[in-house]
Amino acid sequence: MRGTMKYVKLFIQTLKVFILFTGCTILFYYAIMWISEEYQNHQRYEEPEGKAVKVASDGIESEHSWYDRLIMFYLSGE
Repeated sequence: MRGTMKYVKLFIQTLKVFILFTGCTILFYYAIMWISEEYQNHQRYEEPEGKAVKVASDGIESEHSWYDRLIMFYLSGE
């Protein structure tokens, strides 16, 4: 009888640890999902205010290919 109580207590302790671990894992998962959604809805590229000037081209091909620009980048060291 005494040995059986020992196993029941061990089972209850193991169940407590399992429930605590599962609860913390679920809480962590939903916290990460909430943070991810917050950043996903955040506007990364807002319109500049004031006298800002657009620097990047609108997809218009320049006179150099991407390979030429890469080689120039490596040669200039910037």
